[in-house]
Amino acid sequence: MAQKDVKVRDVMTPEPVTLPLDAPLTEAARLMRDEAIGGVLVTQGDRLCGLLTDRDIVVRAVAEGRDLTGTRLAEVCSAGIVTVSPDDGADAALRLMRELAIRRLPVVEDGRPVGIVSIRDLNPDEDDASTLADSGLVPPTT
Repeated sequence: MAQKDVKVRDVMTPEPVTLPLDAPLTEAARLMRDEAIGGVLVTQGDRLCGLLTDRDIVVRAVAEGRDLTGTRLAEVCSAGIVTVSPDDGADAALRLMRELAIRRLPVVEDGRPVGIVSIRDLNPDEDDASTLADSGLVPPTT
């Protein structure tokens, strides 16, 4: 569990991978593969406006039969996402992730993405599913 005096900036991954809102979905998928990451931050100019995860690609693009080469991030990314500040406490970020049953949070300063923090960054001793199951929102897997 995250310690109370640890800040998000101490555990986040700085310089997150970002793509513009009008980038093609295939570019995001290639970046996720090449960088071995589960999501990219979506921007409009230098402002964060969404998050695209590997799950979003499967559920909102592949499962819907979209043309993967013609689909833009704006069509499938999650908007209105919850963010944290680098100065927020890591324990508060972990609580938020458990409450919302999410695995990653963008870190922003003045609306600009400066990092990303995953549930694994905040609770490295447990796997994602166990940590989220502790929230009571996600049933434990067997």
